[in-house]
Amino acid sequence: MKKILLIIGVIVVLGGIVGLTVVRAQSAYTKVLIGTVAKENLVSEVNATGQIVPKTYVNVGANAMGRVTHFYVAEGDKVKKGEVIATIENVQQQANVAAQQATIAAAQTDISSYIAAEKTAQANVDHAQADLEQKKLDYQRAQALVAAQVMSKQNYDAAKAAYDLDVASLEQAKAGLAQAKANTASARGHLATQQADLKVNEDLLNRTYAIAPFDGIVTNEPIRQGEMVVEGIQDTAGSTLMTLADMSVITAEVKVDETDIVNVANGQEADVTVDALPGKIFKGHVTEVGDQALLRSTGVATSQSTSGVEEAKDFKVVVTLDHPSDELRPGLSCTAKIVTASKDNAVAIPIQALTMRDPKHLTDTGHVQTVAAATSDQQAAQLVQGVFVVRKDKGKDRVHFIPVQTGITGATDIEVTKGLEPGDRIVTGTYKILRDLKEGALVKQDSSLAAPQNTTSSSS
Repeated sequence: MKKILLIIGVIVVLGGIVGLTVVRAQSAYTKVLIGTVAKENLVSEVNATGQIVPKTYVNVGANAMGRVTHFYVAEGDKVKKGEVIATIENVQQQANVAAQQATIAAAQTDISSYIAAEKTAQANVDHAQADLEQKKLDYQRAQALVAAQVMSKQNYDAAKAAYDLDVASLEQAKAGLAQAKANTASARGHLATQQADLKVNEDLLNRTYAIAPFDGIVTNEPIRQGEMVVEGIQDTAGSTLMTLADMSVITAEVKVDETDIVNVANGQEADVTVDALPGKIFKGHVTEVGDQALLRSTGVATSQSTSGVEEAKDFKVVVTLDHPSDELRPGLSCTAKIVTASKDNAVAIPIQALTMRDPKHLTDTGHVQTVAAATSDQQAAQLVQGVFVVRKDKGKDRVHFIPVQTGITGATDIEVTKGLEPGDRIVTGTYKILRDLKEGALVKQDSSLAAPQNTTSSSS
């Protein structure tokens, strides 16, 4: 019995020794997440929120003073160019146009009568001309007969008097024709004046009709039917009947954070999603990048702000949709994903794998030792970004800090342009472990660790 107890005791002691050895061996390792450097297609995007805005919109104002008698469209209705969308009372204007039209009709009748009188006067001239020709022949024969002493002086004087009378009659007929033509010309002048007055009255009448300047949609009607409106005078704006938006060219006006605006440029592609239309993506491209910073709290440009308070700023970016939809409405909230850069087959690593170390603590092998966190801006500026590469050392995984140069940043990964090769094993997390990881430390993969968040690490 004592032998059995002794054997059991020896086994327990040996087990304890083995367990203690294993625990000590395990304690020399740091549990980490390990990944492999690979090539992938990276797309760098900037996300921004804003609203749908038509490229062109206009406030249709009142061009006449009076009461609004009718609205032919309501908010949300579509209108066509040239369509009458509202009217203002116009009884007087209509009466003026009708009176002027009647005056013009009378003037045209007068012209017709003057033209007839002109034709009569022309006939009188023609008749007098013919009579004069006849009397001229009679007078010439009388002169010949008198010279031959075969006509009496009395008959000769009668022939001469008849000729002189027809000369006077012809001049009278020509004067009558000139007067008739003058009357016609005067009547035509009066008609032109009346027609000009008609255009004035028609313009005043047309001002009482609101006409759609383009195909679009009604976005606002601040005036109710029956209300009085006034036209603008000098620098004073008139009443606004409604606002029309040209929906043939639709844009998304979004605000981009000041830290991202340097990467945004005209022509970049963008995907726009609208909160009211889930599941739909509208393709577009950047057409305007604001050059003035806007205060995030007020939306006022910094150049116009009198506040000395430092706060976050945004920049306005306009994305024009390539293929607008009839479902879109001005003011709808939207989100734009702007593609600022892309690269195929880029050497990429998870963003959270990056960490920072002080270059003053480089070892002879070119690695960097872990140091205390920077306590000043100068120290922070000296930090070098890099990753911990996992390499075999006598059969064990050991980490070494390798400085790297980076390129474009994707949603979760970042391009490495120098320092790593595809296939390299690197420590990808967690953030807390990377922050305190020592150069040359032994590591061990532990898949049970929580997946690290997509946050670029900064180390001590």
